[in-house]
Amino acid sequence: MKTASVLRLILGAAFALLSLGATAHADTLDDIKKAGKIRIAIDLAIPPFGMTDDKMQPAGSDVDLARLLAKDLGVQLEIVTTTGPSRIPMLQTNKADIVVSTLSITPDRAKVIDFSLPYADHPSVVAGMKSATIKELSDLDGKKVAVVRGTTQDSDLTQKAKGAQLVRYEDDATMALAFASGQVDIIATARSLLPAISKKNPARTLEAKITMQTNYLAIGMRKDEPKLLAWVNDWVKTNLQNGKLVAIYKTHHGIDIDPALLLKAGG
Repeated sequence: MKTASVLRLILGAAFALLSLGATAHADTLDDIKKAGKIRIAIDLAIPPFGMTDDKMQPAGSDVDLARLLAKDLGVQLEIVTTTGPSRIPMLQTNKADIVVSTLSITPDRAKVIDFSLPYADHPSVVAGMKSATIKELSDLDGKKVAVVRGTTQDSDLTQKAKGAQLVRYEDDATMALAFASGQVDIIATARSLLPAISKKNPARTLEAKITMQTNYLAIGMRKDEPKLLAWVNDWVKTNLQNGKLVAIYKTHHGIDIDPALLLKAGG
C-alpha cells in the first residue's frame, strides 16, 4: 500500500510537470517579441512580389508587406530568402517564423500549415505568345508547359492536363529565362508575373490564354500558434480596411484589390 501511494505521488508529480510545461510553452508570437525580430521567408526571384532593386536590396510587394508587418509588431525584420518549393519546409524546420511569398491558400497546404486571412487575389493562368492557339487545357496535349515546381500551377496541370509535358523549374526567374531564350513557349504562372517575364525578351511577349483559377494569397505559419494567427489575422484585416495593403499592391502591380472580397473569401 505504501509503495502504491509513493507511485501515485510520483506519477502525479510527473503529470503536473508535463501539464506545466505544456501551459508554459510559448507561442511563436511571444518568441518573436522576446527576440525583437521576426524572420519572414520571401522569394526574391518573383517580381513584382519579391526581387532585388538596382542597389541589390530586397524590394517588391511582399517585401513592403513584410516591412509594414514588422513595424506594426514593433520588431526588426529579418528576410529569409526562399524559393517556391522551400517555403513550407522553412516553416516546418523553424528557419522562418512566417512566410510572405505568393503563398496561395490550398486544401493540401492547409493540412500542414495555417493561413491568415487573404491579403490579395492571384489569378493563375496558362500563357503563351499572341500567335499561340490555346483556348482550353486539352490544347496543351503534347506541348511543353513550363511551371515552377511545387506551385499551384504545377499541381493543377498535373491533375487536369495529363497530356501536357510539364517542364519543372525551381523558381520563377529560371522559368522566365527559359521562356525568354525560347526553351519553352508556354508557361503556367500567376497573371501578375507576365509583364516581368515578357520584359526579359520583348520579342516574346506573353499573354494570358486560360485562367485556371483565382487563388488567394495569405501569410503562412506553423500550426497550433493561436496567438500568432490571431494577431496576424487582425493585422491583415486592419490594413486591408485602412487601405495600406491595397496601396502596396497598387504600387507594385498596378491593380486595385477589393478588401471586402478578400475578407469575404477568408470567411
